[in-house]
Amino acid sequence: MYSSKITGLGSYVPDRVVTNEELSTLMETSDEWIQERTGIKERRWVDEGSGDTSATMGAKAAKIAIERAGLTKDDIDFIIFATLSPDMYFPGCGVQVQDILEMPTVGALDVRNQCSGFVYSMSIADQFIKTGMYKNILVIGSEYHSGGLDLTTRGRSVSVIFGDGAGAAVLSRSEDTTKGILSTHLHSEGKHAKELTVEGPSIAHWVPEILEENDPNDTSYYPYMNGTFVFKHAVLRFSQAIIEGLKTNNLEASDIGMLIPHQANLRISQFVQKKFGLNDDQVFNNIQKYGNTTAASIPIALTEAWEKGKIKDDDIVVLAAFGSGFTWGSVIIKW
Repeated sequence: MYSSKITGLGSYVPDRVVTNEELSTLMETSDEWIQERTGIKERRWVDEGSGDTSATMGAKAAKIAIERAGLTKDDIDFIIFATLSPDMYFPGCGVQVQDILEMPTVGALDVRNQCSGFVYSMSIADQFIKTGMYKNILVIGSEYHSGGLDLTTRGRSVSVIFGDGAGAAVLSRSEDTTKGILSTHLHSEGKHAKELTVEGPSIAHWVPEILEENDPNDTSYYPYMNGTFVFKHAVLRFSQAIIEGLKTNNLEASDIGMLIPHQANLRISQFVQKKFGLNDDQVFNNIQKYGNTTAASIPIALTEAWEKGKIKDDDIVVLAAFGSGFTWGSVIIKW
């Protein structure tokens, strides 16, 4: 049995910075209102005509990660791409990255687990590597939210939260089983699926119905979130996933060198930090600058924390996520 080690990290965010003040010109909101509820000060949105999409942003982040791993595109054995905002209904973005980067005809898998997408993808990659099937796997989380938000007062509770961007990691085979990914933990609870969802378009509500209805007041095509309900479940499931991972590896909260939570809401991260008694140096948040980038949030934050030198050799690094589905999970890593 082998171990999976992160050998390269990369991220990419669009150039356009969208402040809370700018959003207040589009809807009834304010910088104070947004920061109080989410902790977000600004986010990045794709600029029209830039050519940025979920696939192209993912490819840009991936290129950086591959280079930092000391590899070439020809060394990658498999691609896993997590997103809720693919360029096309089908095929998925994984094959687009294979084409954009002119990679060999390796397999490409798309993961649709929204905010938990990167954690799920890391778990999948870990199993492939540990069993010896693949040696180097490219894992990407990328989102283009801004093109599908309701930028009116009606949609403000959701639209102020989300940003665009991409992050990527290269997982490589290692014979040192004392380091790398120690364990992964995945869960779901589908009975709450409609508390955080985009119901249309879907096969159940497809092109003929959309054309026939042509209803400008139909909100089913925009994200819906029962914010209070989601918050209460998030703080519970975040904590459970972290505790499960620590217990599996005979660790205590004090052993955590760095917690990288999914950047859903700064208030959730602060609640979890307080619950586990972690200091500011043990938790990394960047939602203030980028908003919630869903599947991209953990790899963007992980990359930034590593770039800033906040993750050291032998640190216990915990990745934890909760999101639509509901799905949640954690990854425990010894760096």
